[in-house]
Amino acid sequence: MGDVAKDLTAGTLAGGAQLLVGHPFDTIKVKLQSQPVPPPGQPPVYAGAIDAVKKTLAAEGVRGLYKGMGAPLATVAVFNAVLFTARGQMEALLRERPGSSLSAGQQMVAGAGAGVAVSFVACPTELVKCRLQAQSALAAAAEGAPVLATAGASAATTTTVVPIKYNGPIDVARHVLRSEGGVLGLFKGLTPTFLREVPGNAAMFGAYEATKQAIAGGRDTSQLGRGSLLTAGGIAGAVFWVTVYPTDVIKSVIQVDNHSNPKYSGTIDAFRQVYSAEGVKGLYRGFGPAMARSVPANAACFLAYEIIRSSLG
Repeated sequence: MGDVAKDLTAGTLAGGAQLLVGHPFDTIKVKLQSQPVPPPGQPPVYAGAIDAVKKTLAAEGVRGLYKGMGAPLATVAVFNAVLFTARGQMEALLRERPGSSLSAGQQMVAGAGAGVAVSFVACPTELVKCRLQAQSALAAAAEGAPVLATAGASAATTTTVVPIKYNGPIDVARHVLRSEGGVLGLFKGLTPTFLREVPGNAAMFGAYEATKQAIAGGRDTSQLGRGSLLTAGGIAGAVFWVTVYPTDVIKSVIQVDNHSNPKYSGTIDAFRQVYSAEGVKGLYRGFGPAMARSVPANAACFLAYEIIRSSLG
């Protein structure tokens, strides 16, 4: 089995482990990110992460925490095949000789290259996922306040929010292809996706390698135990979100924006409006669930990848 096939296989199974562990946290993160700013004097749909969990469980049960999982589960093979294979090819280019180890800096370069490639898979997948995850919050906000003032705008520039009810991932994709510009509509939010994936993966893979080297203390990192790999993977995931979280918020609000009556004209405008309406706090909506998810989910992902990749030779 060639290196590409090994990376594809290990990456696919690692992504499945990551998704099963982390998706409920991701659902809460997206709900908090995408809920509209409430009208003056009105409370938000969710007061925080715990409130979002309680309301989701009360309204939809445990199944609600896994809403939108179909899209990433269906594409997790492609996503992780691209991510780990692109990273592997970048590693091969950066190695001085076959089999030599890379520095943390070189792993950052490899991660950035992988981030460019994986953005084209992540964007349409996450658009579908975010639409499904956010629709209950958007519907609740619309029922309580059908006319919603645009963040940072005057009362004279209000917009009517009419949420669309989706039955599943295929329904979201069908609607976007039919009513939101065809295939290009699935790539709404590509710019903030690049701004998340490129620096995020550079930081994550760099942190993963640096942590492994620190734990190994000069020894061969391939001899590290599972506990050490879990630790390195968890730290790497946390570093990813600390590095790029605001861009993920912007990506989410753009991807769930009303296509027929858009609130945001682009990435810069979305950033300005979110910051104007809520300050720095608005750029970190859902940060708690994201961090709570990142440690166990990425620990599971990296451990699964290392074990499977090693078993393949």
